[in-house]
Amino acid sequence: MADIIYTTDKQCIICEKTFQVTKVRSRMVMTKQDSDFCTYYKDVNPYYYTVWVCPHCGFAAQDTEFAQLSSSAIEKIGKFLASRKVNVNYSGTRTRDQAIATYKLALFYADMAMLPASKLGGLYLRLGWLYREGEQPEEEIRALAKAAEYYDKALSAERMPIGGMSELAVIYLVGELLRRTGEIDQCLLYFNKIVSSPQAKLEKRIMDLTREAWHQARAARDEAAAAAQEPSKV
Repeated sequence: MADIIYTTDKQCIICEKTFQVTKVRSRMVMTKQDSDFCTYYKDVNPYYYTVWVCPHCGFAAQDTEFAQLSSSAIEKIGKFLASRKVNVNYSGTRTRDQAIATYKLALFYADMAMLPASKLGGLYLRLGWLYREGEQPEEEIRALAKAAEYYDKALSAERMPIGGMSELAVIYLVGELLRRTGEIDQCLLYFNKIVSSPQAKLEKRIMDLTREAWHQARAARDEAAAAAQEPSKV
């Protein structure tokens, strides 16, 4: 693993002090991908290191957003942290629990900074993936439900693409997250939007994923309906 992860110095946008962040090299081997785009890699999970945390002031953000805050957000967070004593250090190799803690911190500051809904959606989505890896289904479902909520807001409030996803990909993702969290009737509404879209024929992968998820959702709905009609056992 030593040749896959490495540390580098960064300057905190809040306290302006230098600290070390752990990064993952780009030459990683993908082994599989789930239907909600959770990707698995050989040797190391890069999602462990997506969030950077300053050990001096405690500010945390996704690596791509760490230096992108507005001046008003920097001032707001700076005032919040000014009177607080921080004792955190997430440099070096992280455990899953440490990675989960960094996402919770990043979500707290992202909300304080009033970042776009898609940014919070992305953080909740990756948090859900970490819970999945740790076989914590209840926590995973809660995180994925929040991800669906924020991505749905992004669909009506943000310009596409977002997070490297087209509008149809985001619609599919919202539907798939709803399916995974048990919101079957709602998820079918999103899948139907894709099926009925003329643009869908230009995005074959999204269309294929949608068809598969649609069939799974219909099967789950039919199974639930059948179970509800069965006579209760005394």
